[in-house]
Amino acid sequence: MTQASPSITRRLARTLLAGALLWSVAVSLAVWLAVRHEVRELLDDTLQGAAEAMQATLDDTPDTPQPLIAEPARASDRYAWQLVDYAGGGAPRLLQASTRAPRQPFSATPLAGFADRPGWRVYGVAVEGSAKVLYVAQSQNEQMEAVWEVVFDAALATLSVALLMYLWLRLRVARELLPLQHLSERVRGHDLLAPGATLGPAAREELQPLHQALDELASQLARRLAQERAFSAHAAHALRTPLAGMDAQLAVALREAPEALQPRLQRVRAAADRLQRVVVVLLALFRSGVELRRETVALDALLSRLPVEGLDVQVPADACVDADPDLLAAALLNLLDNAVRHGAQRVQISLPAPQQIFLQDDGPGVSEAHRLALQAALVHDDPEGPTGLGLVLAHWVAQAHGGRLQLPHADSGFAVVLELGGTGDARLGSPASPA
Repeated sequence: MTQASPSITRRLARTLLAGALLWSVAVSLAVWLAVRHEVRELLDDTLQGAAEAMQATLDDTPDTPQPLIAEPARASDRYAWQLVDYAGGGAPRLLQASTRAPRQPFSATPLAGFADRPGWRVYGVAVEGSAKVLYVAQSQNEQMEAVWEVVFDAALATLSVALLMYLWLRLRVARELLPLQHLSERVRGHDLLAPGATLGPAAREELQPLHQALDELASQLARRLAQERAFSAHAAHALRTPLAGMDAQLAVALREAPEALQPRLQRVRAAADRLQRVVVVLLALFRSGVELRRETVALDALLSRLPVEGLDVQVPADACVDADPDLLAAALLNLLDNAVRHGAQRVQISLPAPQQIFLQDDGPGVSEAHRLALQAALVHDDPEGPTGLGLVLAHWVAQAHGGRLQLPHADSGFAVVLELGGTGDARLGSPASPA
């Protein structure tokens, strides 16, 4: 959960930012569609007002054309204007014009009102008592610039508001997700399987059902784990007694049976002995209590007590690790038993690094594809994988110590690295280097 909350915050932040940008674009498009017509009407009204104002101030214009001069008092420099005379029915005469106006009349015939000419928006008004027409025009480029200026200003304002909303919403989202982060920290440091463990009241009322669900789940897990431990312990104890009796009877039968039957009885006794070792491991793994009893364990002393016959185990005399001796014995017993069952006669044990036990036997080993399949099954805790019980139990012991079981490549035989986690002091005598 500690990794989920920042991820949710980032996803929400990206979503909010994308939403703010899309909203800005949508509002800008809507503004453009809405103001395009309104701005044009406003510009037309301004154009008409400028023409009427100039018409009211026109003096009696001489009949001969005047030099093309600007009239800043009569019109804004944003407009162009012309005074055209249509008297006599001939070609129109350009009497006066601003410097921005074209050198040809805007219209070959008298024009009153609005009209579009190439590149210009024109408004014409007749001069009272004459055949003259006053044209006031604005370039269409300027009209488009005015429209786009309005749209740009609207988009800029919308984007500013959207960014402010994004920052505010991001702060709000982070603030709302803060109780979840606190809850994840409490869960991480909380022993859910401890008797009577509870998360207590929630920081937010809406998180209280989550607290209750986690407490109920922890209670169910604790009950299930206790039941499984009790069942495994009782089953292992129930198996030990008949197995011990079987071993005793087989020992008597070996002494009394004919020589021809002794190899078969010996194989039966070896199988019962391996079954006894599995029972010992189950007792060690499912004993009451969940805390590891770590201590400094001398590997040579520990291995000397393990009932593994027919196998030469070589280990440095001063090799020590920090581990639970019972669980470590169970793991090594299974790994050594695997070596015996697969035809190994010698196992070399070393400590290539602190809290790492390297075992390599002289057996036939496995193919590279099979080794990778075994390693993948251990990594993914796949119960359907090709791993046998020995590797699985050793893997559980490594996990209980905060480590893992690895199956490195070996040029010969089969190799295993048992990592026990922690920072215990592992002393190396003269260990053999792992392959």
